[in-house]
Amino acid sequence: MLGARGGWRALRRCASLPRAVRLRVREALGAREAAEAVRVQGWVRSVRSQKEVLFLHINDGSSLESLQVVADPSLEKRDLTFGSAVEVQGKLVKSPHRMQNMELQAETIHVVGPCDIWSFPLKMKERHPLEYVRQFPHLRCRNNTLGALLRIRSEATAGIHSFFQDNGYVHIHTPIITSNDCEGAGELFQIETSREAKESAENTHFFNVPAFLTVSGQLHLEVMAGAFTHVFTFGPTFRAENSQSRRHLAEFYMVEAELSFTENLQDIMQVMEDLFKTVTSTVLSKCPRDVELFHKYIAPAQKRSIAGKSDITHKLAWQEAPKQIPRPLLLFLQWGCDLQTEHEKYLVKHCGEVPVFVVNYPYDLKPFYMRDNEDGPEHTVAAVDLLVPGVGELCGGSLREERLPFLESRLQRLGLTDAYQWYLDLRKFGSVPHGGFGMGFERYLQYILGVDNIKDVIPFPRFSHSCLL
Repeated sequence: MLGARGGWRALRRCASLPRAVRLRVREALGAREAAEAVRVQGWVRSVRSQKEVLFLHINDGSSLESLQVVADPSLEKRDLTFGSAVEVQGKLVKSPHRMQNMELQAETIHVVGPCDIWSFPLKMKERHPLEYVRQFPHLRCRNNTLGALLRIRSEATAGIHSFFQDNGYVHIHTPIITSNDCEGAGELFQIETSREAKESAENTHFFNVPAFLTVSGQLHLEVMAGAFTHVFTFGPTFRAENSQSRRHLAEFYMVEAELSFTENLQDIMQVMEDLFKTVTSTVLSKCPRDVELFHKYIAPAQKRSIAGKSDITHKLAWQEAPKQIPRPLLLFLQWGCDLQTEHEKYLVKHCGEVPVFVVNYPYDLKPFYMRDNEDGPEHTVAAVDLLVPGVGELCGGSLREERLPFLESRLQRLGLTDAYQWYLDLRKFGSVPHGGFGMGFERYLQYILGVDNIKDVIPFPRFSHSCLL
């Protein structure tokens, strides 16, 4: 007991001693006045030793800008190199350089973790191509561009949740493992245990039925839309497409929403538009320097006018695609054929390189859950796609078929009645007109940042023949 009391007294004495205030780099750069005892931790982005002064730039991921550290050359150490992790203590003072507000006058520099610069694949003051850093999924977050991307992703994610919560939506955690394939949504990854894979001839399943990684949370949201008028989900989805294209991933994130008591496709389109504008405004206000980096150095020249800040904030033009298909498009597109990427790009260009809504698709092209428009020979469903410059389809949605006879008839023709009996039940017990949409999060980032390849807007890209780390 005496030992315990003595230890407690010692702890209290240590706590009473003055201790340097720990600041993140962003906080230090934004400080309005000098501070005597400051401690900053981070990684060295550059080191330059002169005869009378030692300069370091330290970054901890909290901002694009690094904090300049000015020190006496005597504080330099052999392992103080580019990429090393350090803790610096000293005085925060006004910087004489007009390009930065504050700098740290170091009193002590402690190398927490050295970096072998000879084998480190990232080099000081070198602007590495995105294709190059993609080879190092465990290190590329230390690259300025990927650091900016991750901060933007974080703010965009927060902005999406805020938009829905501010508008009365309930956030639903839809399952990643599912027994339905959201028919028509793409190729699936089937889940098997290692034993099942070896003994597949026995046709046994861990869940007693075939299970898959989800391609969409829509059907589960429809369940919830029978009790809540506004619901959304935001999580990973999976498509087993053997594609190496710049627009596809095997694992990506989807924002999906479902609205009850809506009979108008315009309501769905309005939510799409409001979501896009609100989240983009949030990103631009929270991460202006990060976005500027992409528009200045990453976006291809032909996309800079599309991704530029003025275009996003002041020229968010939206329009419905012309009811008459442009004549040149008729040369290679007939009614009943689905739109391909080149068709989407042509429509966007024809409409003036602005986001475009395309509505009322042919009935036979779309999944069973889309509402029949009952419009005679054309026979369309109440579906909508949002096309944007440089990317193509960004959002897809529809009104859902809430009428039991229509849904029963279509499921019967497709041979899906047994598999979707539970879906028919939703139409028997308090069904209401409803609809919803999904937005590909990575494609959204591609568009607002002008990034050419979708693999460069996600921390750990998964695509066919590649699952590094």
